[in-house]
Parts: sequence; C-alpha cells; structure tokens
Amino acid sequence: MSQPTQSSSANATLQTDAAVSTPRRSKARYQILALLAVGTMINYLDRTVLGIAAPQLTKELGINAALMGLLFSVFSWSYVASQIPGGLFLDRFGSKLTYFLSMTLWSLCTLAQGLVNGVGGLFAFRLGLGVSEAPCFPTNSRVVATWFPQSERAMATGTYTVGEYIGLAFFSPFLFMLMGAFGWRSLFLVVGGAGIVFGGIWWMFYREPRDHPSANQAELDYIEAGGGLTHRKKEAAASGAEPAAKTGFEWRTIGRLLKHRQLTGICLGQFAGNSTLVFFLTWFPTYLATERHMAWLKIGFFAIMPFIAASIGVMFGGLFSDWLLRRGKSANVARKLPIIAGLLLASTIILANYVESNVAVIAILSVAFFAQGMAALGWTLVSDIAPDGLLGVTGGIFNFAANLAGIITPLVVGFIVAATGSFVGALVFIGVIALIGALSYIFIVGDIKRIVLVH
Repeated sequence: MSQPTQSSSANATLQTDAAVSTPRRSKARYQILALLAVGTMINYLDRTVLGIAAPQLTKELGINAALMGLLFSVFSWSYVASQIPGGLFLDRFGSKLTYFLSMTLWSLCTLAQGLVNGVGGLFAFRLGLGVSEAPCFPTNSRVVATWFPQSERAMATGTYTVGEYIGLAFFSPFLFMLMGAFGWRSLFLVVGGAGIVFGGIWWMFYREPRDHPSANQAELDYIEAGGGLTHRKKEAAASGAEPAAKTGFEWRTIGRLLKHRQLTGICLGQFAGNSTLVFFLTWFPTYLATERHMAWLKIGFFAIMPFIAASIGVMFGGLFSDWLLRRGKSANVARKLPIIAGLLLASTIILANYVESNVAVIAILSVAFFAQGMAALGWTLVSDIAPDGLLGVTGGIFNFAANLAGIITPLVVGFIVAATGSFVGALVFIGVIALIGALSYIFIVGDIKRIVLVH
C-alpha cells in the first residue's frame, strides 16, 4: 500500500516543480500599448490645437467662420489623400520607422504653425500636418494586431484611443491658460516640441514582439495563440534587413476590398462617429465662446467635461466588447453592439438646441461624446476583417473613408454658422449623421469575419 502513496507523492512533487519552473507570462505588450496611448494623445493635441486657438486667432488674423471651417477642413484633405500611400509605406517599412517619421514630421508642422503671419502659412502647414499624420492609425492597428491576441484587441484599441480624449480633457485648462498668458502661438510651439521629443522616445523603445527584451516565450506563445502576428520577421526599420511582409499590392485590390460589405459598412459607420468627434475637435470651443457666450476660464473648465466623458466611453466600449467576447458572444454581437448603441446615443446632441442652462448643455454634450467614445471600436474591426498581409492597406482605406468627416464636417458647420449665425442647424447635422452610422452597422456590415480575396 505504501508504493502507490510514494508514487503519488513523487508525481505531485514533479508537478509542483514543473509549475514552479514554468515562467510567468511577461507583460511587454502593455509597455507597447503605453507608447501607442501617449503617441495618440500627442497626435490629437497636434491636430486639435487650432480649435483651441481659433477664437483668439480669428480675431488677430481677421478670419470669418466660413474661412475658419476651410482651415479646419484642409488638414483632412491631405490626411485622407495620404491614407492609402501611408498604408503602403507601413506595409513596406514596418511600424517602428513609419511611426517615428510620422510623429517627427507632424510635430514640426505643428510647431511651424505658431510662426506664421497669415492664412497662407496656416493652410500650407495644415496640409503638411495631414500628410505626416496619415500613417498613425494604420500603424496603431498593425501594432495591436501584432502584439495582442484577439481577445484583448478591443481593450488595447480602447486604451490607445482614449489618448484622443484624455489629453484634451486634462490639458485643455492648461492650454487656455497658456494662450491667455502668452497668446495663441505658444500653443503650437509647446505641443509641437513635445511631439518631437516623443518621436525620439518611440525610436528608442519600440520593438517587435520577438525582438523585445522584456517579452518572454510564454507571452509570445500567448499572443500567437490568440492570432497575433508574432511570426513576422524583423522589420527593415529595426534591423536593416530586407523588409518583411511584402504583399504584391495592386491598385485593383482596393476595389476588390470595397466589394465586401464588412469594409464598406464599417467605413460608413466610422464616418458617422468621426463627424461627432470632429465637431468637438474643431468647433466646440468656438461654440462655447460664441453660441453660449462663455469666458476663457469657463470654456477651459467646461471643455474638460465632454472629453472626460468620451474617455470613459472609449474604455467602457472596449472592455464591454472584450467581456462579451469572453462570455461566448459572437464577434457580431461583441463588436457591433457597443458601436450601434454609441451612435444612437450620440444623436442626442441635437437636444442641446432646446435647453438654456449652460450646465444642461454641457451634460447633453458629455452624454453624446461619451456615446461617440463607445462607438470608437472601428479599428478593432479592421484588425478582425483585414486579409492577411493587407492590414496596412485595409486600415488606409478605412481611415480614408472615416476621415472624410474631417473634410465635410468642419466645412458644413462653418457654412451653416456663417449663413445662419447659429449652431442650431450644425447640431442637427451631427445628430442625423450619427443615426445614419447606426443604420449602417445594423443593415450593411453583416458578419464580422476575415476577408478572403480570391485570386
């Protein structure tokens, strides 16, 4: 009777030793995610600082509402036009080099805007800002697809996306104070300089999974088992070797991709969500200053609230989506439900036209922006549906369509305000577009599954 007991004891000891010897999974992917979040925060500060400067800048340079709408819009002209070339550059040269060049160049364009003396200079550097920022979000999506298993991608996307809002939420009071003390030019100099510094930090610390000194084999296996692209070779940007993941791209591939309802549907939905976002990134401070007649310090205080709400909405939408996926819900439910609910709720921005209290207005706008944050999961769907080897190009097409909102929305709002002297029609426009986006996800997108291009 003692023999089995000794054998069982020996087996237990071996199992214990094996468990002890098994290394715990490292968390290098969260270090990478922190880099993405900070980079995205700076990205949105750079593209949005013109909106903060606008009430003071327009007076100094003599710019009316229609021309200001044009200046807000011009960024997206070059940004949209550069999406597909930016995606091709990303697929060719990889994440590290692409993001470094993008960050450094867009920060220089931001800094230069603080030195201009007229509309022509602003116009030129806004165009340059759009070109240099174009590869940012396709790179974000590629890094998430590389570093994270599918079950964590919505969380990862929500975490870096929250950088769009959190920077504006917490830095807006500082930026308004800075402008009050040193003028609108100081905003561009400070924000542009910060981006140049962070570009160097990215170059120093970003690595692919198999090259990262803090990523152990247990983490690499976990990422790969969940669909992460850890099998790719070192990128040319990091190693100087031949670049990996050549795709044999042809321009007709774009048409073939757009024939799939998953991509066309999420493009329309993201356009709708971005329309709400663009309003807050461009016209929101002017709305508070002119429509609601708020003073500078009050604008700085009230501007925090919707951006904090949007930050919470982004994180809630991502965590809720991943939670549904872990609970066994299909990708259709887990990915689409937060987006549809968010777009429907974002349409309530129209209610701000019918209340007098500034507190009530900010509450309504905060709810609408929270909802837009919930709907900001589109990049997760890009990771889920992009064909193998074409994530950069698919992301470029998606961002091209989504950021048409950056062209159309500022112009439409500017023309409405110039023609009517009021933001009432502008808020109606934003609300209706949000409803259209919800209908796109309900009726067009269909099943969330990877696109397979048949040759």
